[in-house]
Amino acid sequence: MATSGRPWVVCKFGGTSVSSRARWDTIADVVRTHQSEGRHPFLVCSAVEGISDQLGALCRRLAADAHGDPQSTLATIRERHRTLARELGVEADAVLASEMERLERWTEAIRDGGEATPRQRAAVLATGELLSTRLGAAYLSAQGLPVQWLDAREFLRASGDSHAPPRRQYLQASCTSHADPVLQSHLADTPETVYLTQGFVASNALGETVLLGRGGSDTSAAHFAAKLGAGRLEVWTDVPGLFTANPREVASARLLRRLDYDEAQELATMGGRVLHPRCLDPVRRHQIPLHIRSTEDPSLDGTVVTADGLDTGPQVKAISGKTDITAVSMDTLGMWQEVGFLADVFQVFKHHGLSVDLVATSEANVTVTLDPVANALDPEVLDRLLHDLNRYCDAELIRPCAIVSLVGRRIRSLLNELGPAFEVFDEQKVHLVTQAASDLNMSFVVDEGQAPRLVRELHAQFFGHRAPDAVFGLRWQELVGDGSSDDTPDVWWRTRREELLRLAEEASPRYVYDADVMRARSEDVQGLGPVDQAFYAVKANPHPEVLRVLERQGLGFECVAPGELDRVFEALPGLDPARVLFQPNFAAPSEYADAFERGVHVTVDNVQPVAEHPDVFAGEELFVRVDPGQGDGHHRKVRTAGVQSKFGVVPDDLERFRAAAERAGATVVGLHAHVGSGITDEDTWATLVDLLANLAGAFPDVRTLNVGGGLGVPEASGGRPLDLDTVGTVLREAADRHPQYALWMEPGRYLVAEAGVLLARVTQTKTKEAAAYVGLDTGMNSLLRPALYGAHHEIVNLTRLDAASSLTADVVGPICETGDVLGHDRRLPPTEPGDTLLVATTGAYGASMSNRYNLRPPADETMLDAEADGPGS
Repeated sequence: MATSGRPWVVCKFGGTSVSSRARWDTIADVVRTHQSEGRHPFLVCSAVEGISDQLGALCRRLAADAHGDPQSTLATIRERHRTLARELGVEADAVLASEMERLERWTEAIRDGGEATPRQRAAVLATGELLSTRLGAAYLSAQGLPVQWLDAREFLRASGDSHAPPRRQYLQASCTSHADPVLQSHLADTPETVYLTQGFVASNALGETVLLGRGGSDTSAAHFAAKLGAGRLEVWTDVPGLFTANPREVASARLLRRLDYDEAQELATMGGRVLHPRCLDPVRRHQIPLHIRSTEDPSLDGTVVTADGLDTGPQVKAISGKTDITAVSMDTLGMWQEVGFLADVFQVFKHHGLSVDLVATSEANVTVTLDPVANALDPEVLDRLLHDLNRYCDAELIRPCAIVSLVGRRIRSLLNELGPAFEVFDEQKVHLVTQAASDLNMSFVVDEGQAPRLVRELHAQFFGHRAPDAVFGLRWQELVGDGSSDDTPDVWWRTRREELLRLAEEASPRYVYDADVMRARSEDVQGLGPVDQAFYAVKANPHPEVLRVLERQGLGFECVAPGELDRVFEALPGLDPARVLFQPNFAAPSEYADAFERGVHVTVDNVQPVAEHPDVFAGEELFVRVDPGQGDGHHRKVRTAGVQSKFGVVPDDLERFRAAAERAGATVVGLHAHVGSGITDEDTWATLVDLLANLAGAFPDVRTLNVGGGLGVPEASGGRPLDLDTVGTVLREAADRHPQYALWMEPGRYLVAEAGVLLARVTQTKTKEAAAYVGLDTGMNSLLRPALYGAHHEIVNLTRLDAASSLTADVVGPICETGDVLGHDRRLPPTEPGDTLLVATTGAYGASMSNRYNLRPPADETMLDAEADGPGS
């Protein structure tokens, strides 16, 4: 309690909240509101957004190059703060000069010493908070608020462990949490003053600067709240609270209105980035309510964390995902009934300064996870760790991984209800499963690439139709605005809206393709200099006009079935067979014979057909499809490598294949690998070049390496696209390492997905308690991907494209299956029968996978601008 009788309220403002004039005006309003309501504000502020990262990069650059010049980075940091100062109307040099001078002295010391010691790094990184709070204090004072700047290092003292490594002592320090009568007395003389200090920074017993770790500003604020005996701690950030999932990734995530300390701690620990886990202990210890608020919309109540969260019984309250995890698997039969084995191996982790997160054990294996937030996972550290662990067991790293967790209360009581939810893990590689002793979470360690989809699917199962109540608030979509499509990126179907509406009026449902988009995407691929020939994967969309557009762009064609070969040569009767690949799997001998007769390139992915039907392959040139052993892609059903996949010859069988080909009189002239669809790792195809080139040594006549396709496409407008420039750069480096080989690639979805949309008319709408449905005149019979893969496609009401969204509904079709859902929890404007909905990014694997289930005909197809010199259909 403040001496004046007004309770203290400690308000922490994160990096986004201190990075603009508008946000500082919000801070000023927050201060005035608290004052008017009888509270005494105490402000704890982070560095300006991005500055801590720049300071960290500066330290790393100086350590790597002692002769490097830090002035350009220093100038960037200085100018960023000068720009903010001008926006705030503050004289930058007068306010910032002393802190910038100290920063320059520290950088010179690092240059002179040739390395950045933990002590020096702490001093440099602390500058971000010192600069932002100097600016903030000057601005708030100019706004008429009686602000006093405090140096947090004078009041937060680290409880140092002299035996801890220097990195932990200086960069991940801890403070004790207790009431501080000295601080309260120090501030008592000026009850009207608003105090402003830094997060993240503290001092040790020697008075040196130490840091509380990334995210430490939350923890600093919690310690100040404890010291002041505050009546409330408020954490102001860019989201209005904790949610049932990360709202940036799951737009239907619901606000969690009330939690208790344990639940909030678990959610923060398991990946909820809004709060730092260490901040919960001080407020729990002193029973201080914690409020999470948004500077983007201060009117929202946010999340309240107290000791007496609502007792709603056993319940899952959130699905979290934590990425960039490293798992360490330790195998040995020597641990069975061996006294002290775990003590020995965990001592190794301690010796290397590594904190273990999750642990799972069996008679012959222990698997643990390492969180990069708590550990410096440098390759050298991990190499030394494995070396030492191998004295006790066979240790290996599994990375990158992610932890997907169900967070809630009394999870074990729900086991009988969780069975359907666990179906999302069907055929997933789950490296570790743990159930918290606190009964607050159940966690699954999976390959990192699968985490976003798993979180999304689990969230739909647990929260898809949950109505708001005392615990669960509105969805993120409903909180952040009216959902107007004004923010939708400029995509082709927006500019051609009227034309599309006319087409839907003439006939619905209907696929519509834009040839200009296909041309643009083909130019992207043709621009990959290292690729000597690109072949379009016909299975993505075999529409004749699609084939004609891409043929004019110079692409070849990759076919996986005789019908696709027929389609290509029917649509393009003069096509050179050398521009066609035939790459089936488990094909009959007659299919290979027909392909050879046509004169196209043929790929074989099994030893058996060549060994048992040598007459078919006699005198022919072949490609061999290799299984690299590990698939990739956006869903398990599109990963086409590994033991669970039917495709390809494993490297150990290549010698058998070579011998069979020799006996048949066939010549292996190329190697091929394709690992999946929807790949966003730009290094994938260069890695395949190196793999195939290494294997090609066993085949002296190989002259071509085909690295497959799978180029990723964003699932929604505005999503992160694959960086083709990076793909081209790493491919060029790989090609330079193996100049004796030509490189081929076979993209499919990348070329046509964004060029296509599905138009469908609304037939009915329905509401069932909290669930709303919008029904269309087509569904999984036209677009199977959502039901088959859980694929996400953007869905908009084209009739009311610019109307504000106020409806959250499942968009469904007329097929007699529960799984006939094109999109869960989609935000739409008020939607009525007769409206036209548009399903985006459906140019690939839409019409080509359509069916006549229930004897309902799938959507027809129309091509816009089929001819290079004008429109066509």
